[in-house]
Amino acid sequence: MDTKEYTIDAADRSLGRVASEAAVALMGKNRATYERNIAPSVKVNIVNASKAKISQKKRKDKIYTNYTGHPGGLRKIPMEKVIEKKGYAEVFRKAVYGMIRANKLRKGIMKNLTVTE
Repeated sequence: MDTKEYTIDAADRSLGRVASEAAVALMGKNRATYERNIAPSVKVNIVNASKAKISQKKRKDKIYTNYTGHPGGLRKIPMEKVIEKKGYAEVFRKAVYGMIRANKLRKGIMKNLTVTE
């Protein structure tokens, strides 16, 4: 099976709409040969991530949480800090990651996503 490549331009588009389009393509749901137990050979490139529409309110209010597993280990990081530390690419990766089914295929599917700012 040949590898299909998609390029999604995020300029002047909202984060969620771009991420959902990427997630659908990565899972292969836009193809007639969709099978949920097989990861398709699809590569998705998101370009112009830094030009996407993300409101100031969302940048401040959106909180990413991570639990370390230790008592008192709940880490909360606002979107502003994530963008500052890791860039817009990380925000898009987290959004797409949350939209892909949580099973053994998720890790392999996410390797086919590249985000450029």
